[in-house]
Amino acid sequence: MKYKSVFDIIGPVMIGPSSSHTAGAARIGRVARTLFEKQPEKVNVSFYGSFAQTYKGHGTDVAIIGGILDFDTYDPRIPNSIKLAEQAGIDITFIEEDAVTDHPNTARIWMTDGTKQLEVVGISIGGGKIEITELNGFELKLSGAHPAILVVHDDKYGAISSVTNILAKYRINIGHMEVARKEVGKTALMVIEVDQNIEEGVIREIQSSPNIIQVTRMVE
Repeated sequence: MKYKSVFDIIGPVMIGPSSSHTAGAARIGRVARTLFEKQPEKVNVSFYGSFAQTYKGHGTDVAIIGGILDFDTYDPRIPNSIKLAEQAGIDITFIEEDAVTDHPNTARIWMTDGTKQLEVVGISIGGGKIEITELNGFELKLSGAHPAILVVHDDKYGAISSVTNILAKYRINIGHMEVARKEVGKTALMVIEVDQNIEEGVIREIQSSPNIIQVTRMVE
C-alpha cells in the first residue's frame, strides 16, 4: 500500500484506541447514515473477523453507532453513542458472525425507519480508511473520502451516458466510476466519485433523466 503523506500512516484525529477498529468503524457507520439520508429506527450491526473478536474492547460498537448518529471520528460523544442512540429511540442489535470474509475488519449494517431499508457492507482497511463493498446486494467500491453520487437506474441503453453527459455539461470531473447490476435488463447501480461537490440543481437534473430511479449525493 502506498501512502500519500505521514497522516496516512499516523491515522486520523479520532476518539478511541484504533484507527482500523474505531475511526474506520465510525466512518463506515457515517457513510451508511449518509446513504440512508435520515436517522433510522432500528439498526442491526453484524461484525466479522477481528471486528467480531475485539469490537467491545476496541470501541468498534460505539464508533459505528456514533457514525450512524452522524458523528465524526473525533466527536467526544462517540463513547456514549449507544446510550444516545437508545435515548433517541433507535433499537440496536449487535451480532458476532462466524463466517469468514475477504477482509478481517468487516461490518454489515442493516437499518430501517419502518418504511425504507438499507443494507451496507463496509471494511476498514487501515489508518481510518474504509471501503463500502456492498449496498443493498450490489457489489461496489466506495471510499467515502470523495464527493460522490450513487444512481439507481433501469439497466437500459443510454442511462449511463445521460448521467455522464450532465456531469460533463457542468464541467464535473469523474475520478472513479463503476456500474453494478444483479440481472441483465433489471435494476443497476452507478457509483461515481467526482472532484468537487455536486450542486443540488445538478442532482435534480440527473434525477429527471429517463430510466433514473434514485440519486443519492455524498458531499465532502
